[in-house]
Parts: sequence; C-alpha cells; structure tokens
Amino acid sequence: LADCSNRKRDETEVYLVEGDSAGGSAAQARDQKFQAVLPMFGKLLNVEKARVDRVLGNDKLMPVIFALGVGIGEEFDYSGLRYGKVIIMADADVDGSHIRALLLTFFFRYMREVIERGNIYLAQPPLYLVKRGKQELYAFNEAERTANIEKLKGDGDGRGIQVQRYKGLGEMNPEQLWDTTMNPETRTLLQVNIEDAVEAEHLFTLLMGEQVEPRRQFIEEHALEVKNLDI
Repeated sequence: LADCSNRKRDETEVYLVEGDSAGGSAAQARDQKFQAVLPMFGKLLNVEKARVDRVLGNDKLMPVIFALGVGIGEEFDYSGLRYGKVIIMADADVDGSHIRALLLTFFFRYMREVIERGNIYLAQPPLYLVKRGKQELYAFNEAERTANIEKLKGDGDGRGIQVQRYKGLGEMNPEQLWDTTMNPETRTLLQVNIEDAVEAEHLFTLLMGEQVEPRRQFIEEHALEVKNLDI
C-alpha cells in the first residue's frame, strides 16, 4: 500500500489497481496528500464460492481488508474505514470487468455497508487516444472515438490522425493516467449503489455462485443483448 499523508477519511481515497505495472504508474501519478494506491496481483478469489476462512487466508484479499480498516464478518466496523472513496481501477476490457465483478462480490458479501453508504466507486479509464500532431483527445467508447476523429479531421481529409487503443492501464504513463483517470478535475467516477439489495443479491448468486444451470440460462436469454464483446 502506497498510503497518503492525509488521515481525514472524508478527504482521502484509495485506488485498488489491477496489475503491477499499472499500480506503479498510479503510485507515480497520484497526489500523495490524499490518494493512496494498492496494486492487486493475480486472480482474486471468487468469494461467492468460498467460506469465510478461505477469505481471511487469501493473499489477494487480505491487503484490501487491512488497507480499508473495517474488518469483515463479526469484526466488521464501519467507523474504522480509512478512506472516503474506495476506487476500483481496472483495465477497460473483459478481464478488467471480471476483476471489478470479483471485487464487488467481495464488498457485497463482506462489507456491504461500505457500498450502502456510497464509498465504493469505479474508475473510468479511456479506451482510445486520438491524436493529430500535438492535439490529443481521449475517448471512453467507440462513439467518442468517432466524434474525436471527426473533430480533428475538421474540413480536411483526416491525414495524420492516429488512433491508439489502450489494451491496459499499464500502457499509460503517469501523466496520462493522472489526466484521464485520477485527477478529480477531469476524471469520471461511477458511484456504486445498491438500489435493490434483494435483486442485487439474486444477481450475484446467479452470476458468481456454484449453480451452473441458472447462469447458463441467463447467458442464453441475454446473449443477443451484448453490444461490446471484447475477444
């Protein structure tokens, strides 16, 4: 954990960052006064299929439990939360979505009050960088990419326009990561809320639990609704 110097919960935030290289860039990019960074390595435990003793013994989740300071299970105490914002920052691809789902499952099952009180956020790293000469525009989806290309093209033919698709957070240098994903003045954060706890619990059990048949049925019913499939 690369901690911040400020100790006031309402003024601080911690980034849970997927990957070693991205964690290093985030640690360099952050504002050390109020931003902490915790790199996460390897695949997280799917807590939907695990007993609490496996959670407590998991080397991927224990750093998160220690960093947040609230404990889990009978030891959970919201007053111990050390950061006002807990921000999950993962790659903008399928693997990143999987990491986010695993972390949200963990928070939902073992630190639900942290979600209910609005402390969990999702960072929104860009998918594309569109540049022409010294002009650089970031795009968070395909529609923005197209709009940025048209903007840089102007009345011309678009020569010299370059489009870079970020395969992961580690491809961005600290300055780019700060500008797009960590600077409170320019970033976009999605706050995680539980609108309907019963429905949320049902979906987590369905998608992350041990029963394969209900999950297969869900996939078959909704397969044609997928708009952005990253293979």
